[in-house]
Amino acid sequence: MAMVQHLLLVEDSVSLARVLEEALAPRAHRITHVTTLAQAREALRTQPPDAVLLDVSLPDGTSDALLEDLLAVEPLPYVIAISGSATAEQAFRLAAGGVRAFVPKPLDLARLEDVWTRTLASPPELVPVLRASAGKVPLHHFEDLVRDTLVDEALARAKGSVRGAARLLHISRQLLQHILNARD
Repeated sequence: MAMVQHLLLVEDSVSLARVLEEALAPRAHRITHVTTLAQAREALRTQPPDAVLLDVSLPDGTSDALLEDLLAVEPLPYVIAISGSATAEQAFRLAAGGVRAFVPKPLDLARLEDVWTRTLASPPELVPVLRASAGKVPLHHFEDLVRDTLVDEALARAKGSVRGAARLLHISRQLLQHILNARD
Protein backbone atom coordinates (compact mmCIF):
# COMPACT_ATOMS: atom_id res chain seq x y z
CA MET A 1 0.00 0.00 0.00
CA ALA A 2 1.18 3.51 -0.81
CA MET A 3 2.19 5.83 2.02
CA VAL A 4 0.88 9.35 2.76
CA GLN A 5 2.04 11.94 5.27
CA HIS A 6 -1.37 12.84 6.67
CA LEU A 7 -4.66 10.95 6.41
CA LEU A 8 -7.92 12.58 7.46
CA LEU A 9 -10.36 9.88 8.55
CA VAL A 10 -13.95 11.18 8.57
CA GLU A 11 -16.02 8.43 10.21
CA ASP A 12 -18.74 8.77 12.85
CA SER A 13 -18.45 5.19 14.12
CA VAL A 14 -15.67 5.25 16.70
CA SER A 15 -15.28 1.47 16.66
CA LEU A 16 -14.93 1.37 12.84
CA ALA A 17 -12.53 4.32 12.99
CA ARG A 18 -10.31 2.40 15.42
CA VAL A 19 -10.19 -0.57 13.04
CA LEU A 20 -9.39 1.72 10.10
CA GLU A 21 -6.73 3.61 12.05
CA GLU A 22 -5.06 0.32 12.94
CA ALA A 23 -5.28 -0.97 9.36
CA LEU A 24 -4.02 2.29 7.84
CA ALA A 25 -1.36 3.15 10.43
CA PRO A 26 1.42 1.60 8.29
CA ARG A 27 0.14 3.65 5.30
CA ALA A 28 0.09 7.13 6.90
CA HIS A 29 2.62 8.92 9.05
CA ARG A 30 -0.23 10.72 10.83
CA ILE A 31 -3.96 10.03 11.03
CA THR A 32 -6.50 12.59 12.19
CA HIS A 33 -9.91 11.14 13.05
CA VAL A 34 -13.02 13.34 13.06
CA THR A 35 -16.68 12.37 13.37
CA THR A 36 -18.59 15.29 11.81
CA LEU A 37 -18.57 17.58 8.77
CA ALA A 38 -17.83 20.56 11.01
CA GLN A 39 -14.75 18.83 12.47
CA ALA A 40 -13.68 17.77 8.96
CA ARG A 41 -13.90 21.38 7.69
CA GLU A 42 -11.79 22.57 10.61
CA ALA A 43 -9.20 19.83 9.99
CA LEU A 44 -9.04 20.69 6.27
CA ARG A 45 -8.36 24.34 7.15
CA THR A 46 -5.80 23.75 9.88
CA GLN A 47 -4.16 20.45 8.91
CA PRO A 48 -4.47 19.85 5.13
CA PRO A 49 -4.29 16.10 4.48
CA ASP A 50 -2.71 14.17 1.61
CA ALA A 51 -5.58 11.67 1.66
CA VAL A 52 -9.12 11.54 3.03
CA LEU A 53 -11.15 8.46 3.89
CA LEU A 54 -14.66 9.87 3.95
CA ASP A 55 -17.84 8.31 5.33
CA VAL A 56 -20.79 9.46 3.22
CA SER A 57 -23.39 9.74 6.02
CA LEU A 58 -22.42 11.75 9.07
CA PRO A 59 -24.41 13.08 12.05
CA ASP A 60 -24.48 16.64 10.67
CA GLY A 61 -25.09 15.83 7.00
CA THR A 62 -23.73 13.98 4.01
CA SER A 63 -20.16 14.25 2.82
CA ASP A 64 -21.11 15.72 -0.56
CA ALA A 65 -21.52 18.97 1.42
CA LEU A 66 -17.76 18.81 2.02
CA LEU A 67 -16.75 18.69 -1.66
CA GLU A 68 -16.01 22.42 -2.07
CA ASP A 69 -13.85 22.37 1.05
CA LEU A 70 -11.93 19.36 -0.28
CA LEU A 71 -11.36 21.00 -3.68
CA ALA A 72 -9.89 24.05 -1.95
CA VAL A 73 -7.09 22.02 -0.31
CA GLU A 74 -3.68 22.41 -1.95
CA PRO A 75 -2.29 20.05 -2.97
CA LEU A 76 -5.55 18.28 -3.75
CA PRO A 77 -5.89 15.23 -1.48
CA TYR A 78 -6.75 11.73 -2.64
CA VAL A 79 -10.32 11.08 -1.50
CA ILE A 80 -11.91 7.67 -0.99
CA ALA A 81 -15.56 7.52 0.11
CA ILE A 82 -17.03 4.73 2.23
CA SER A 83 -20.71 4.03 2.87
CA GLY A 84 -23.30 1.40 3.48
CA SER A 85 -26.18 3.59 2.40
CA ALA A 86 -25.09 6.03 -0.34
CA THR A 87 -27.62 6.62 -3.07
CA ALA A 88 -26.66 6.55 -6.73
CA GLU A 89 -27.16 10.34 -6.82
CA GLN A 90 -24.80 10.84 -3.87
CA ALA A 91 -22.18 8.57 -5.43
CA PHE A 92 -22.43 10.53 -8.69
CA ARG A 93 -22.04 13.90 -6.89
CA LEU A 94 -19.07 12.59 -4.95
CA ALA A 95 -17.38 11.29 -8.10
CA ALA A 96 -18.06 14.55 -9.94
CA GLY A 97 -16.66 16.43 -6.95
CA GLY A 98 -13.29 14.72 -6.96
CA VAL A 99 -13.81 11.53 -4.95
CA ARG A 100 -11.47 9.03 -6.57
CA ALA A 101 -12.95 5.76 -5.32
CA PHE A 102 -15.84 4.31 -3.38
CA VAL A 103 -15.74 1.37 -0.98
CA PRO A 104 -19.04 -0.08 0.30
CA LYS A 105 -19.73 -1.00 3.91
CA PRO A 106 -19.39 -3.43 5.51
CA LEU A 107 -15.74 -2.82 4.75
CA ASP A 108 -13.49 -5.55 3.50
CA LEU A 109 -9.97 -4.49 4.53
CA ALA A 110 -8.39 -6.36 1.61
CA ARG A 111 -10.61 -4.46 -0.81
CA LEU A 112 -9.83 -1.17 0.96
CA GLU A 113 -6.11 -1.91 0.59
CA ASP A 114 -6.57 -2.61 -3.13
CA VAL A 115 -8.59 0.58 -3.66
CA TRP A 116 -6.07 2.61 -1.62
CA THR A 117 -3.14 1.34 -3.69
CA ARG A 118 -4.86 1.92 -7.04
CA THR A 119 -6.15 5.35 -6.03
CA LEU A 120 -2.80 6.66 -4.83
CA ALA A 121 -1.04 5.26 -7.90
CA SER A 122 -3.29 6.90 -10.48
CA PRO A 123 -3.91 10.51 -11.51
CA PRO A 124 -7.40 11.98 -11.17
CA GLU A 125 -9.92 11.36 -13.92
CA LEU A 126 -10.10 14.53 -16.03
CA VAL A 127 -12.70 13.40 -18.56
CA PRO A 128 -15.76 14.28 -16.39
CA VAL A 129 -14.37 17.77 -15.77
CA LEU A 130 -13.56 18.29 -19.43
CA ARG A 131 -16.99 17.09 -20.54
CA ALA A 132 -18.76 19.29 -17.99
CA SER A 133 -16.81 22.33 -19.21
CA ALA A 134 -17.50 21.87 -22.93
CA GLY A 135 -19.47 24.82 -24.24
CA LYS A 136 -19.31 26.68 -20.94
CA VAL A 137 -15.75 27.96 -21.06
CA PRO A 138 -13.83 29.29 -24.09
CA LEU A 139 -11.04 26.88 -24.99
CA HIS A 140 -8.18 29.35 -24.42
CA HIS A 141 -9.51 30.17 -20.91
CA PHE A 142 -9.79 26.47 -20.16
CA GLU A 143 -6.23 25.85 -21.38
CA ASP A 144 -4.98 28.66 -19.11
CA LEU A 145 -6.94 27.25 -16.17
CA VAL A 146 -5.59 23.73 -16.71
CA ARG A 147 -1.99 24.94 -17.06
CA ASP A 148 -2.23 27.23 -14.00
CA THR A 149 -3.85 24.50 -11.92
CA LEU A 150 -1.20 21.93 -12.88
CA VAL A 151 1.60 24.39 -12.13
CA ASP A 152 0.10 25.41 -8.76
CA GLU A 153 -0.49 21.78 -7.80
CA ALA A 154 3.05 20.76 -8.79
CA LEU A 155 4.53 23.67 -6.83
CA ALA A 156 2.43 22.74 -3.80
CA ARG A 157 3.52 19.09 -4.00
CA ALA A 158 7.15 20.16 -4.44
CA LYS A 159 6.83 22.52 -1.45
CA GLY A 160 7.58 25.57 -3.62
CA SER A 161 10.59 24.12 -5.42
CA VAL A 162 10.58 25.11 -9.10
CA ARG A 163 13.01 22.30 -9.89
CA GLY A 164 10.83 19.75 -8.10
CA ALA A 165 7.64 21.07 -9.76
CA ALA A 166 9.29 20.92 -13.20
CA ARG A 167 10.26 17.31 -12.51
CA LEU A 168 6.66 16.46 -11.55
CA LEU A 169 5.33 18.13 -14.71
CA HIS A 170 7.96 16.47 -16.91
CA ILE A 171 9.11 19.83 -18.29
CA SER A 172 12.36 21.75 -18.03
CA ARG A 173 12.95 24.10 -15.13
CA GLN A 174 13.47 26.88 -17.68
CA LEU A 175 10.06 26.28 -19.28
CA LEU A 176 8.37 26.28 -15.89
CA GLN A 177 10.16 29.50 -14.97
CA HIS A 178 8.96 31.01 -18.27
CA ILE A 179 5.36 29.98 -17.44
CA LEU A 180 5.67 31.52 -13.98
CA ASN A 181 7.17 34.75 -15.32
CA ALA A 182 4.33 35.06 -17.87
CA ARG A 183 1.79 35.05 -15.01
CA ASP A 184 3.13 38.25 -13.51
